[in-house]
Amino acid sequence: MTHAERSSVTATALPVDLDEAAHRCLVAGFDGTTTVPDTLKRLVDRGLGGVILFTRNVRDAEQVRRLTDELRAIRPDLLVAIDNEGGGIGHLVSAGAPDVPGSYALGVVDDPALTARCADALAGHLATLGITASYAPVADLQHQPRNPIVRTRSFGADPDLAARHLRAWITATDVRGIASCAKHFPGHGGTVTDSHHGIAIDPRPYDELLVDLEPFRASIAAGVPMLMSAHVVFPALDTNRPATLSRRILGDLLRLELGFDGVLVSDALEMKAIADAYGEAAGARIALAAGADQVIVAVPDLAVTLGCRDAVLDALHSQVLAEERVREAAGRVQRLAERYATPRRRVAAWDADAGLEAARRAVRTGTLPPPLRGAHVVDLFPAPHPALNWGGEDLLTELRAIDPTATGTALNAEPADPAALVDTILREGAPLVVATSDAGLHPWQARLRDELVARRPDAVLVDSGLPEGGTLCSYGRGRVNLRAVAEVLAGV
Repeated sequence: MTHAERSSVTATALPVDLDEAAHRCLVAGFDGTTTVPDTLKRLVDRGLGGVILFTRNVRDAEQVRRLTDELRAIRPDLLVAIDNEGGGIGHLVSAGAPDVPGSYALGVVDDPALTARCADALAGHLATLGITASYAPVADLQHQPRNPIVRTRSFGADPDLAARHLRAWITATDVRGIASCAKHFPGHGGTVTDSHHGIAIDPRPYDELLVDLEPFRASIAAGVPMLMSAHVVFPALDTNRPATLSRRILGDLLRLELGFDGVLVSDALEMKAIADAYGEAAGARIALAAGADQVIVAVPDLAVTLGCRDAVLDALHSQVLAEERVREAAGRVQRLAERYATPRRRVAAWDADAGLEAARRAVRTGTLPPPLRGAHVVDLFPAPHPALNWGGEDLLTELRAIDPTATGTALNAEPADPAALVDTILREGAPLVVATSDAGLHPWQARLRDELVARRPDAVLVDSGLPEGGTLCSYGRGRVNLRAVAEVLAGV
C-alpha cells in the first residue's frame, strides 16, 4: 500500500470533524516563494492549523504578502507564523524587517517601554506581510555559561528583569493583532546542548528549576496566547522524557499548576533531540498525548509532515491517542485562529529608530583610545545557525559605512593557515580591532584573538556576544548592535 493509499484509508476511518481536528494540531513548513505546493493545499483543505515561514519562503515584502494572501485564500482561518525574535534571529531581512537588537541587549538597557517599541516595530512589520503569529519572545533565562543556543536570545539571568520585558513585548505584540509565543517551556537556559543537534539535559534539582518558571508565569499573567515547549530532559521533573513529550511537565506543571489554557506548541519535531531519539511521527503522537495542542514540522519536505499526520490519525483510529485530547487541542487552536488569523487592513507606522536607540544604549565600554579612524577590523563569529540566523552581518561592513578608510577581515570559520593570516593582519600597522562572538564556545576565535593580542597589546577587543573581558560589548550581533559598536569605535 502506498503512502497516499494508506493516508486515504486512515482518513476514511475517522469522522470528518475528527480528521479536521487532527489536522488543526499540525504546523507545516514548505518550500516556495510564489506558489503553494499541491500537497500543502490538500493539508490546508483538510484543516491544517498553521504554516511556518522561513528564509526560504522570503524574497521581498510584496512577495511575502502575496504568498500569505494565497495561503488564506485556501482557508481564511489558517495561522501563518514565523520566528521573529529580532537581533540576529529572524528570516525577514530581505522583506525589510526592522533592525532591533536581540533580547539580551534590551535586558541590559532595562527600559520596558523601549522593549515595547522594538516589539511593536517587529509586530507592525509582520502585520503588513499578513503574518499574524510570531514564535517569540524567548522566556528562557541565560544562566549556564556554556549554553550554546539561548545566550543573547534571552533577556538575561534575572527572572524579575525577564518578566518585565516579557510583559512589555507580549502586550505590544498583542496590540498589533499578532499572536506572540513565549518559549521554550520550562526553560532551555540551563543546558550545554543545542536541542537542534542532540538531547539536551538540565540536571539541576527541582528547587533550582523553579526560578526558570517565573518568566513563564509572568508571560501567562500577561495573557500570552501561545507557549512553546523545550526539547529538554529535566530529570527532576520527568526522569527520561523531554518536556515536549512529558505529560508531567505539559499537563501537571503547565496546565494544572501554572494554569495556562492557551495554545501549547512544540518546538520543531525534526530537531535531533526528538527526531533521533523518537522519530518525528512518534514525536507528534506522543507530544499531543502529553498535552501539546500543535506540533511543528518545519522541514520543507511535506512527506515528513504527512508521516506525522498519519501517525496521529492512526493513533486516533486505534484509540492510542484519545479523541477528547485532540478535540481539546483543536478547540484551543480554533480560538487562537478566531482571534489572530485575519490580518488587519490598516497598519499604523512604527518607530523605525527604536532598535538603533536600544542598541546604542546597550553598548558597554571600558577605557577607549581616541576614535580609531582607518582601523583594521578582525571580526570573528560563528557560522549562521541554519534554523535561526538571518544574515551573518559583520562589524567591518558597519564600520566602513561610517569610516570608508577602515579595512579588515570577517571570518565565520577557522582559516586554513591562521599563522599566515595573523602575519598579514599585523603588517597593516593600522589601529587594530579584534571582535569575537562567544569565543569561549569557539576555540578557534580565542586562538586567533590571543595570538593577535600577544603581538599587538594595543588592540581594542570587542565582544559581540556575551561579555568575555573585551573593551566593548554589544550583547548581540544584530545589524544595529554592530552599528552601535562601529559608532563608538569611530567616535561618532
